[in-house]
Parts: sequence; structure tokens; C-alpha cells
Amino acid sequence: MNQPWDATCGHLLRELAPQVLGVLARRFRDFASAEDAVQEAMIAAFRQWPQEGMPDNPRGWLIQVASRRMADQARSEIARRERETTVARDAESATPAFDIDSDLDPDDTLILLFMCCHPALSPSSAIALTLRAVGGLTTAEIARAFLVPEATMAQRISRAKQSIRDSGVPFRLPSPEERAQRLSAVLHVLYLIFNEGYASSIGAHLQRLDLAREAIRLTRNTKSLPPDHAEVTGLLALMLLTDARRAARSGPDEELIPLERQDRRLWDRAEIAEGLELLTAALSKGSVGFYQLQAAIAAVHDEAERAEDTDWPQILALYELLRRVSPGPMVTLNHAIAAAMVHGPAQGLQLLTALDADPHLAGHYRLEAVRAHLLEKMGDHEGAIKHYRVAARQTTSIPERNYLMAQAARLAGL
Repeated sequence: MNQPWDATCGHLLRELAPQVLGVLARRFRDFASAEDAVQEAMIAAFRQWPQEGMPDNPRGWLIQVASRRMADQARSEIARRERETTVARDAESATPAFDIDSDLDPDDTLILLFMCCHPALSPSSAIALTLRAVGGLTTAEIARAFLVPEATMAQRISRAKQSIRDSGVPFRLPSPEERAQRLSAVLHVLYLIFNEGYASSIGAHLQRLDLAREAIRLTRNTKSLPPDHAEVTGLLALMLLTDARRAARSGPDEELIPLERQDRRLWDRAEIAEGLELLTAALSKGSVGFYQLQAAIAAVHDEAERAEDTDWPQILALYELLRRVSPGPMVTLNHAIAAAMVHGPAQGLQLLTALDADPHLAGHYRLEAVRAHLLEKMGDHEGAIKHYRVAARQTTSIPERNYLMAQAARLAGL
């Protein structure tokens, strides 16, 4: 072991976890136990690598450690149940004396994604389980994405793991018919993984590049599977059109730079061009869905050379259509922002009142942050300061909190 321990190891472990889980789930056919074994291997890595150095083959190291845990567990089960000698031999052969690199199937993570989105699970449980297993998100991060308490989400994930264990789901890529049944949940998972990567909901970092890149990679792989679905293409377009702004979203100290103040020369024009091409192809298929509409909104932003050139009436029209196609509190919140940009902040504030009683947004920082922004545009600096500070207390993202406190301090003349 000759690679020094550094801060990148935590990101590396998060990136490798779903790959290792995919290998173990395929070899041992026990999803819940495989996930436990991967978690134990991750803990061992966090303990050993700082002292001993990072292995030359980190993925292989994790697979070996997790596989030993699985083999030990299998032998224990055999002894406890006094299985036949042949079964004992099978379990012994599961000891990880295999070629680590050749054993890794590049499609394992994609198979894991579809397996977790099994129709035996409710859509919300399938999505939560997949975010945990494939995305590597914490229970707290998943709870925030669903706007539910962390304890509720922990129970949901636990039940989903048990359902996967009891169902005996085979570890293989589903047939085209099965993929069609699971596609909606798969796309929702990829969308949420990308969102967490593009705007991390917790911690000191504004963005998690590893998550965003993995979501884009898995969406590309999903798009390559037949049949070619317009919403898959729309989601990939949305990711690329959004990710294109990544370099301009933060300053040298990871401070948040809002869209209207970004240096658009830093935007990735190649990603924008690919996103626009994909969006055109998706829209040409006739039916327009949730991801295509969001991609269209992102495209309007990306095509504006300056913030003041943004076609806000077109964005407002797209949000009005999105509210009919896929209503929800976050869509309503963004619709209020667009309405404010077209008709003035007073109308935007009026639309926000409908969200005050929404239990999903109660205590959510974005509602307070948008209200503060619109109050500032109205000239009500005292009210804006109050709501900026409330929003800052509610967010668990340090860059978001710092930005909101800076806005309040600016208006207070501090």
C-alpha cells in the first residue's frame, strides 16, 4: 500500500460502495446481507486506510473484505441449520478466491438500480432503497429529498430491504417489459441522485461531483437500453443542461453564486449543445413529460447570454404546463418565482401563501428563502432580513446557510 490517505478517500468510498454491492448481490443473491457486508467493509476502510495507506486496488480490497464477511455468515448459517454436506461445500466455495477485476461486471450498478426498483415495493420505498444502495445517500439526505422525518424514512428503507430479501428477486437485468414497469421509479431515483450531487443538502460542500457524474452515467446507460423512451432522453438532457453551469455556481471558497450573477463564460457549451440536441429529440416524440418540461426550462436559462435576456414569460408558461402534468409543492414554489419575474414580486408572494399550509414544506428553507427574495424585491428589507435568517437556520447546507446569512447582513448594512 503506497497511496497516502487524503480527503478524497471519503468520496472514493461513496463511489465504490454501489459497485461493490452490485458484485456481492450478484454472487451471493442476498441483497440485505450484501448491503450489511459492504457497510462493514466501508467501516473497516475508514479505520485502516488512514493508518496503513490506501490500497493499490481500493475496489478489490472492499470486495475481498465484504466477501469474507458474506462467506463467514454463510458458513455460520450452514452450521446453525446443519445443512447437507453439498450445501456446505457450496458455501465454502463462496470464499472470495476470485479475480477481483474480472468479477466486476460494468453493468452491476445498473442491474442493482433496476433490482431495487422492483414492482413488489411501493414506489416511494423502491426509490428510497435505491437512493441508499445505488446513490450512497444517507437516510437523512433521502428524508430531506422526500420532505419527511428521518425516522419515517429509516423505517421505509428497512421494510424495503426486508421485502427484497423475502421476494428472492434474481440479480439480472430485467426484460424490456419489466424495465418498462420499473422505469418511472428508476428515473425518479436518478433525478434525486443528480439533484443531491448538484446541490448537496447537507454539509460543507455545495456540490458532490461524484453523485452528479454517476447519475449522468447511469442515465446514459439506461437510455442505451431498448426501447428508447422520451422521458429518459428528457432526463439526460435536463442533467446535462443543468450540470453545464456547475463551474460557475461557486466561488474559490465554495461560496454559492446564484444563477443571475454567474459568469456564463464558464458554462460548458458542449454539455449545453448535447442537452439541446437530446431535448429536441425527446420533444419530437410527441408526449411531453415531467423531465422534458424541466429540461425545456433549463434550456431557456442556458440559451440566454445574460441574465436579463432570460425569456421569463416562456419559463412561466412551461411551469404552468408542468403544474398540470406533475403538480407538487416544489413545482408550485418555482412557478411562484417565475410569476414574480413576469408579473412582479407581489404576485409571487401571493402564490406562496398556498404553500404555507403544505406539510411537506413546513420548515423547509427554500420556502423562506424565496419569500425573503421576493420581499427584498418589494422593498421590504426588514421582512426580507427576517426570512433570510429563518431560512439560514433551517438549511443543513453550510454554503446555503452562509449565502442566506450574507444576504441578511447585506440588507442590514452589516
